[in-house]
Amino acid sequence: MSIISRVVRRSFSTAPKSLAAAKQLTVRDALNSAMDEEMAKDERVFILGEEVAQYDGAYKITRGLWKKYGDKRVIDTPITEMGFAGIAVGAAMAGLKPICEFMTFNFAMQAIDQIINSAAKTFYMSAGAVNVPIVFRGPNGAAAGVAAQHSQCFAAWYAHCPGLKVISPYDAEDCRGLLKAAIRDPDPVVFLENEIMYGVPFPVDENIMKPDFVLPIGKAKIMKPGKHVTIVAHSKAVETSLLAAKELEKKGIDAEVINLRSIRPLDVQCIFNSVKKTHHLVTVENGWPCHGVGAEICARVSEDETFFHLDAPVFRVGGVDVPMPYTKTLEINALPQPKDVVQAVEKVIGKK
Repeated sequence: MSIISRVVRRSFSTAPKSLAAAKQLTVRDALNSAMDEEMAKDERVFILGEEVAQYDGAYKITRGLWKKYGDKRVIDTPITEMGFAGIAVGAAMAGLKPICEFMTFNFAMQAIDQIINSAAKTFYMSAGAVNVPIVFRGPNGAAAGVAAQHSQCFAAWYAHCPGLKVISPYDAEDCRGLLKAAIRDPDPVVFLENEIMYGVPFPVDENIMKPDFVLPIGKAKIMKPGKHVTIVAHSKAVETSLLAAKELEKKGIDAEVINLRSIRPLDVQCIFNSVKKTHHLVTVENGWPCHGVGAEICARVSEDETFFHLDAPVFRVGGVDVPMPYTKTLEINALPQPKDVVQAVEKVIGKK
């Protein structure tokens, strides 16, 4: 058992007996059910990674799948990210549809050559002759108390690379619908989950629980309509932004909150339309600010005629530009909090 699995002990929820009857769904169960349904639908889909089989996954995302589908389709690997990522990419080139789980995307740096040079570039370098239908998934960004080497956000890293689709989901609906879309996609998809969100339950309707429920990659979602300022976020930063929006309401500021869902492709039209309505923009992310997702959004808005609809400069809220501290109080201050978003909005719209 790995160090992470021994250290990180959480209370794992029990999967609903009937997904169709569920009124709430955790992110963990959303991911699990998405993989289960896609594996049942397509025998080419298989999962590999550290502790995904007999241990049911380090975070219990693959719970029950090994017992259901067996050793050939749920495969425990050694602690060799470069090795099992390479096996997965080769399998995808041969026509299978692997789901490659990293115990954390921080460990995916060991497999960066396979992800970028092998998976992302092959379709282009083969002149469209070789597809690589693979999903790289696992927890991304800061968890809690795991310090600098386990807390990086890779959204901007992977979004920089042509040939990859990059998804950064927030809630159970995102995770269920977008993971199914990622598994069906003919190209490599990097699926960046958040460990803190795994056990969080979200309300869902019956449509989300249907086996044919799939969300389109590259489409953002307006989580809260508003008229005074646009707040754009992804992953856990969406929660931060929604909490900030509640505080802003008390101050008479009506914020529109956009959940990006997809980092590459980026739904710039959703952002443009919102900014043209609110005339103000704040971006929020847990990653470092330098060359980040927020910086890309700023550039896209500046290069479009949407720029002329802005009444103030765009403000970015992100992680502090330092390696993640281990100390709890410093960790909190290193990540954007609702109060930081509130202050940014007040600065942008000129209200103190």
